[in-house]
Amino acid sequence: MIASLIFSVTLMLAFANGANDNFKGFATAWGAETLSYERALVLATIATLAGGLAAMAISTGLVEQFSGKGLVPNAVAGTPAFLAAVALAAGATVLVASRLGLPVSTTHALIGGLVGGGLAEVGAVDTAKLWGAFLMPMLLSPLIAGLLSFGLARLMRRSDAGHDCVCVTLPAEVPVFADGTLAHRQLMPQLIVASATTCAPLSTPFKGSLIRGRDRLHVLSAATVCFARGINDAPKMAALLFASGAVGLHGAVAGIAAAMATGGLLFARRVAHTMSHRISRIDQTSGLAANLATALMVLFASRLGLPVSTTHVAVGAIAGAGRQSLDMSALRTIVLAWFATLPFAAALARCLVPLLRHAAS
Repeated sequence: MIASLIFSVTLMLAFANGANDNFKGFATAWGAETLSYERALVLATIATLAGGLAAMAISTGLVEQFSGKGLVPNAVAGTPAFLAAVALAAGATVLVASRLGLPVSTTHALIGGLVGGGLAEVGAVDTAKLWGAFLMPMLLSPLIAGLLSFGLARLMRRSDAGHDCVCVTLPAEVPVFADGTLAHRQLMPQLIVASATTCAPLSTPFKGSLIRGRDRLHVLSAATVCFARGINDAPKMAALLFASGAVGLHGAVAGIAAAMATGGLLFARRVAHTMSHRISRIDQTSGLAANLATALMVLFASRLGLPVSTTHVAVGAIAGAGRQSLDMSALRTIVLAWFATLPFAAALARCLVPLLRHAAS
């Protein structure tokens, strides 16, 4: 019975994670009106599912991190009551936040569940491990993402300078006079980046719009964020299934990826609205800068096995890129929800462990 409960509540957690997190990569694309909500949602779901499946190959370090080993004694980390309590507490926390439209961190909820479960089982957790391996990366990551996206947005705006058209001129011969003699000089093809007015009269084999190109890059960057999020988040939840022994590592990751995709497809809209329209006014430049910063941070962290939160990174990046139009009231609400996530999940797990232990006996 308890094994079935672990399996069910972990998939529930993945479902809640998808509802809260899947759209975050495409929040800037919807906010900047690059894509409609429906198109953005489909692309976000596909990219998240692909990232979750890719986690089977490149993010196994996070499976070990979120099994609870090192944070609590190994003998405790694999007990059914502990695993079920962690999954239930984290899942309930994320579901409540999703219902309220608050973009919270599933990573924080999982850490809270691990801490609360550890306190219930042994009365303590390894605080050095908690700070160094979990909390420090999560506190620093939104600040770094904000600075990075701020710098990228400024650089992009400076390079725009009214230039929308890029074209390539044809090679040509021009007459020249040297020592009174008429000659011809071959001109090489040239790349011209200028305003549309300047490029319009030119006869060129290639003429393109930088704005359209930037929009395509924006969509690609959004898909990269969702892909990176799938890689980073799927192993954290798969760790609970894997530690229970109910399913193998690859099966656990695949099941989590499918549940994440389903949750986002069905219930992403409330959090999507908060991310896309409440934090800051987003245009194509700030959206692209925020997505590039988020993707770089999350992929780098996944490669190193660091448990950063895509939510924290994405919100930090959007705030940094759109600093001049920040809605401080909305941002304060989100940050308060972040601070409440871990203790709420911890308290819930602390209460659930004895109940589940009694049910399993």
